[in-house]
Amino acid sequence: MDFLTGIGCACAGLLVVLTVALLGAAYHLGLLYQLWHKVDPRSPRHGGELVAEVLKAHGVRFVFTLAGGHISPILVASEKVGIRVVDTRHEATAVFAADAVSRLSGRIGVAAVTAGPGVTNTVTAIKNAQMAESPVLLIGGAAASLQKGRGALQDIAQLSLFKTLCKACVSVRAVRDIIPTLRKAIATAQSGTPGPVFVELPIDVLYPFHVVEKEIGGNKSNRGLRAKAVQWYLQNYLRNLFAGAWEPRDVSPLPVQVPLATEDEVQQCAELVSRATKPLVLVGSQAMLPPTPAEELRAALEALGIPCYLGGAARGLLPPGSPLLLRQNRRDALRDADLVLLAGAVCDFRLSYGRLFGRRAAIVAVNRDRAQLLRNSDVFWKPRLAVQGDAASFVARLARSLRGYACPRGWLEGLREADRKKEQANREKAATPTPQHLNPLDLLHRLDALLPPESLLVADGGDFVGTAAYIVRPRRPLAWLDPGAFGTLGVGGGFALGAKLCRPDAEVWVLYGDGSLGYSLMEFDTFVRHKTPVIALVGNDACWSQIAREQVALLGSNVACGLEYLDYHAVAEALGGKGFVVGRPDRERLDAVLRAAQDACRQGRPVLINALIGKTDFRDGSISV
Repeated sequence: MDFLTGIGCACAGLLVVLTVALLGAAYHLGLLYQLWHKVDPRSPRHGGELVAEVLKAHGVRFVFTLAGGHISPILVASEKVGIRVVDTRHEATAVFAADAVSRLSGRIGVAAVTAGPGVTNTVTAIKNAQMAESPVLLIGGAAASLQKGRGALQDIAQLSLFKTLCKACVSVRAVRDIIPTLRKAIATAQSGTPGPVFVELPIDVLYPFHVVEKEIGGNKSNRGLRAKAVQWYLQNYLRNLFAGAWEPRDVSPLPVQVPLATEDEVQQCAELVSRATKPLVLVGSQAMLPPTPAEELRAALEALGIPCYLGGAARGLLPPGSPLLLRQNRRDALRDADLVLLAGAVCDFRLSYGRLFGRRAAIVAVNRDRAQLLRNSDVFWKPRLAVQGDAASFVARLARSLRGYACPRGWLEGLREADRKKEQANREKAATPTPQHLNPLDLLHRLDALLPPESLLVADGGDFVGTAAYIVRPRRPLAWLDPGAFGTLGVGGGFALGAKLCRPDAEVWVLYGDGSLGYSLMEFDTFVRHKTPVIALVGNDACWSQIAREQVALLGSNVACGLEYLDYHAVAEALGGKGFVVGRPDRERLDAVLRAAQDACRQGRPVLINALIGKTDFRDGSISV
């Protein structure tokens, strides 16, 4: 009896295991889902339409791309729902443009690229977006899931490329998953510390049923058990791919999570500020993130009345004539300050890793990202208060808690006087002729004098752009775009494209070095085709000067640093733009040339000014490594 009972128990157990295994296999093959969700083989709809619906619902106005067969349904469907599809000459430019749109609009920036090389061409731009904390959605085409690893065209392991670069990397396996995957990815990109996300859409989830069936339907004339099994598997794969594809789904945006400081943390900072005699505020790019409007942050800084240095995307937050705005002598000011508020600023190489603060200074750091918040605090500095939260809302709440506070006048006036002296010294250097060609400081001072209130500046270069950062003044918030901490060259074409599309009434200037220009000069074709007139000012010194300065001094060689004084303006003309060239003989009419460039741009033509510049010692000692 015991033996029979044992046999029965064993059989029952085996039956349970077998049942679970069969249910697991049925679930994995989609058989259970197909019981309740139908497939419509006659439907002409395709997955690209679902992508477009989600993007439209999230307020996306532009999709940047370089065309490829893997993503054609996305591009066609996006155009049909009113999203402007903007094709570029390089995939990196598409991502840079999406990055610019994200920074300027506060919404997700979107780039769609084809499989394989199209995806790999975006890696640098995605890393730049990660380090700049820009919420960008990169949609990548891919080989059909069924064909992965079987030698399909442009099939590589794409997700592995982005695991360390993106907040999320997902591959969609069925049409029904497109909407929820994209909604979650966009919310992830914008929440917490923003950053890029990558969504892989294999070709078989994007094209209509009849197209996919034709490609992977198998050979129905084959006989034999193995052939029938293969045929059944392919047909089931196809049905599962489209099961429930066109059922109504919510496409609205998911909530975005923004970390906020506590009231206690705001009060602690208020007490530190009220006791300080030499307070200073450093505002970094992160402070420009939504949801706090730039105007509200500006009002808060003005209410506090504490002297400010603005970095990265925060340049222009205070108007050029603001009595609180400082641009020179930051190292000295940090050394003398007894309280420093780092509002989204990070103690990396840009702040000498935290070695610039005075020994007794109270440092208050506010940042959404904990790693950035405490960067190098274990070595060179210690925060008196470290707040993991949104910097802009923190400053706004701090200003409300310090109503009636007045920054010590002597401290502010001393900093302002030092700033004025340094500005005057720069003007004197600008008035000194260089051994040959134009003095870049003089050129940039003249540009600054002509910039209209509705101008927007894009920075793409090393030495020339580094000089411009001290001379040219953004006229309003979110009117300065630079690559950020990664220091990427080549952002110019994409940033300018995205900026002009976001702000069609703005006069967009791209400040290029002649080295960095080489990365995106072909995008003048894009500017012409998409009617996005911008002005490129190229500081052409026939050299990678930021590198050569230290390399020659330390190692005695200019190898690999030399370029030529090329006719970049002629290339712009050949691509449909307007070109100007200016050198030493044109100094007296330099203002007239800059105004002519503005006129040509207002008439709808992209412009390139090829400015032949000489050498100065203005940037001696600057960082290149």
